[in-house]
Amino acid sequence: MGRVRQTFIKRTALEIIERHRDILSLDFKENREAIEKVLNIESKIIKNKIAGYVTHLLKAKKALGQEKSPIIS
Repeated sequence: MGRVRQTFIKRTALEIIERHRDILSLDFKENREAIEKVLNIESKIIKNKIAGYVTHLLKAKKALGQEKSPIIS
């Protein structure tokens, strides 16, 4: 079984993808830096979890080969 992510991590990641899709990529490190610029969160762990989930969603979208996936509208 996979890991369960907290709801606020998922909600925040989806909101960042909707608002700032142009500065995000498939690279975790680039997404982490972009999230540091967008969000005002001091916790390194929370930023990394959000960046990881954003990267996961973007890679899933690419793997599906769809412009709009059911995960990311």
